[in-house]
Amino acid sequence: MSVNIISVFNNKGGVGKTTLTFHLAHALAELGNRVLAVDLDPQCNLSIYSLEEEVIEGLWNEENAFIDEPGFEAARAAMTPAAFSRLCAKPRTVHFLLKPAEEGTGELEHLPPPVEITDNLHLIPGRLTLHMYEEALARRWSDAFVGQPLAIRTLSEVRRLVLRYAEEYDYDYAIIDTSPSLGQLNKTILTTVDAFLVPCAPDLFSLYGIRNIGNSLNRWRQELRTLYQLIPPGRRPYLPRDFVSFLGYTVYNAKKREGSSPLDMAIAHYDYARKIPDTITEYMPRALSNGLTLRSIKAPIGVSIMHSHNTYPAHAQKYHVPMWKLPTSALERGDMATVLTNQDRYIATQSAYQTFAEAVIARLDALEPIGISDNV
Repeated sequence: MSVNIISVFNNKGGVGKTTLTFHLAHALAELGNRVLAVDLDPQCNLSIYSLEEEVIEGLWNEENAFIDEPGFEAARAAMTPAAFSRLCAKPRTVHFLLKPAEEGTGELEHLPPPVEITDNLHLIPGRLTLHMYEEALARRWSDAFVGQPLAIRTLSEVRRLVLRYAEEYDYDYAIIDTSPSLGQLNKTILTTVDAFLVPCAPDLFSLYGIRNIGNSLNRWRQELRTLYQLIPPGRRPYLPRDFVSFLGYTVYNAKKREGSSPLDMAIAHYDYARKIPDTITEYMPRALSNGLTLRSIKAPIGVSIMHSHNTYPAHAQKYHVPMWKLPTSALERGDMATVLTNQDRYIATQSAYQTFAEAVIARLDALEPIGISDNV
């Protein structure tokens, strides 16, 4: 089967990236798709959004010996094969899955199951120790250019794991959550996923974030072209043939102010929001959106603007459900009045996110990816 691997990314923090990722994943799943969410943000925000803290703590505690010194193989050797099999029969974090590549040891024989959020939505949780894998990526990046097998494995391990999970669990979409950094981990993620989209706050920092992403992608594609010229396909089986595609943007998390501007936001925010399309077309490489019209690239994905939802996302995170499910959730007494008084507005968010998800699918279907080695 074929899975679409996408990332929601912005070089600017605080734009609601994880909120959008969480709700997009749920919306895609509710539309009948099989979805895997992967938390590759070292801050673990998607895991915090999705799981009770006690569940996360339990996962981490079981893995500590495998992550800390002396490391994965030493911890595995200290267990019986049966005990290790029992450990891997339960969900494990993404760093546990990546640790053999980080250490250069053998692959896991069997995939631990993902966490089942709903029937159609599964999660591979994050871990705060993921910086260790990023350090290994930074050390090995240059070694990949001389064909060092461990370096190539480390660069391609995220994609290999996602593809392996997709094959076993029949996923249609995998959504990877990331930090706002343009460091080595996100460089690896963004150059090995199939496509990404950018949530933009209507402010100066998002505009510069777009510039930074576009400039970085140009450099990274040149580096990968060099790598692919040096290393034949047979020695890099899990690195993608095509470079990442750009799906577009959404104006997200903007405070609503009806009648103040054509987009119902404060004038100062509107002045920045209307600069986003031209910034996108100037700095995002046009070839990364082959198959999409210039008009569609300049327009937000799905809806003109995704306004902020006040306290709704905080409640969604607290109860680990999308905003539209809050009115039918078991709420604490102190939250019942707020949620039930505004239940129509909570429920209405479902159609907005499903419209957004359908637009993402349509753009994915229309894309014509470019090969990393193609001349464009």
